[in-house]
Amino acid sequence: MNLTIHIFLEQRRSGRFVFNPVAEDVRALQEEVRSAFGWSLEADETSAREMAQHFSEPEPFGHSAWSIASRHLQLLRLQERMHSAKRLIVVGAGSESIVAHEFPDALFVAADGAVGAIDDQSRILCVVSDGDGAEHLDIAAQSGVHIVLHAHGDNRDIWRELVATWSAFEQPPSLTLTHQSMTDYDGMFNPGGFTDGDRALCFIQMMGRSLDSVECIGFRTDSVGPWSGSTNPVRKLEKLAWMRESMRRLGVEHYLINSEGE
Repeated sequence: MNLTIHIFLEQRRSGRFVFNPVAEDVRALQEEVRSAFGWSLEADETSAREMAQHFSEPEPFGHSAWSIASRHLQLLRLQERMHSAKRLIVVGAGSESIVAHEFPDALFVAADGAVGAIDDQSRILCVVSDGDGAEHLDIAAQSGVHIVLHAHGDNRDIWRELVATWSAFEQPPSLTLTHQSMTDYDGMFNPGGFTDGDRALCFIQMMGRSLDSVECIGFRTDSVGPWSGSTNPVRKLEKLAWMRESMRRLGVEHYLINSEGE
């Protein structure tokens, strides 16, 4: 029994929040995406395995706060805040700038660079990111925002550079580690999803918060959002089509704000 499963079972015995299992059709989308784009499962496995190895030490990158046990405690605190939020708003890359005080009682989950859209870092629960959120992600990390950092086959160098940078901060951010491989790793999770936006929704569902009680801003598949990282626009639109399919499987396709549906 790995440490993550052990802590999970202890939570269940104690009556605390537990993590929801990921629906098979939601997780299966990852293999469909790999097939559609010609990406290999081996590359995803390698990135996830390397992340797990780096963060399996008692003091990963010199920080005991990034150990498996510490990360899990941080995740439990995040889960409690997520469940207690009166309003939970997920912000995608198509969002306009957000003035937080105009959303009373709301806390935010940001998809990667969309964290830059929110003017009050204290209202951000976490950022779900594969690391291409440019300077907005670094600013959030330096401000102490919880980062849900994702490993996939195309970002091995990116996540390693990011954690090396963040480890030098006086107060490094809390981290949760995710992946999209078929293997279970101690201290890491595969919540399902493909893009940062739909993965954020998958993560919230995994954390036990119903998506029926969540609001979304800036989720669209008809254009590349202003908070997207550096990207090929044509390929990005192809990826966003898969985000739509992921959201359909999650039962939240109605959160999209495409112009043809407005």
